[in-house]
Amino acid sequence: MASKKKFYRTIIKVEVLSPGPYNVPDLDQVFRDITDGDCSGSVSVAKSEEVSAARMKKLLEKQDSDPAFFGL
Repeated sequence: MASKKKFYRTIIKVEVLSPGPYNVPDLDQVFRDITDGDCSGSVSVAKSEEVSAARMKKLLEKQDSDPAFFGL
């Protein structure tokens, strides 16, 4: 039976301006660098779309997440 739940995929773009080369350590550090550190940054939604349960299952598996996370 097909799921009646709605699922969404959102791709977020983060731009970091820094005084030198910037290697992304993790999102927590990026946040600290652009709010309290020596970098400037912006965050925007690059794409947002509703996806089917079957597509969400594939996307979760691609991220090494268990589809059961969303009850799939």
